[in-house]
Amino acid sequence: MSEKTGAFEPGVTSIEQISALTLATHDMARAVNFYRSLGFTLRYGGESASFTSFRAGRSYLNLIAQPSERQWRWWGRVIFYVRDVDLFYARAVSQDLHPENAPSDAPWGERFFHLTDPDGHELSFAMPLGRQNGTRDEHT
Repeated sequence: MSEKTGAFEPGVTSIEQISALTLATHDMARAVNFYRSLGFTLRYGGESASFTSFRAGRSYLNLIAQPSERQWRWWGRVIFYVRDVDLFYARAVSQDLHPENAPSDAPWGERFFHLTDPDGHELSFAMPLGRQNGTRDEHT
């Protein structure tokens, strides 16, 4: 921390990335099958575990079993970047999942769609506009 301003110094205390996000579930088997159907790779746990971890790029998406009396309300949305949002959407639909919307271009520079998991967690799958055929435009 800088003695002059009381602010943290950039690079020394900055956040580098999210390591993992953990979502609660009342039904681990149902949640595991949902995320597997989207193509998440199981790293630890599984249908009968109390804790499960999937790879999400360089990070992880975790699931933790919670008793039925533990309830939650809307908490926000997690956004996953994918290589091709239209192909990812087609995969979700082919797995009999029901996205809230078809992929669309947003004014903030992403193409995205939303999907809610079986426990009510909102997911967004997106890619920067300008990315085509798995490559990123140099200007995005």
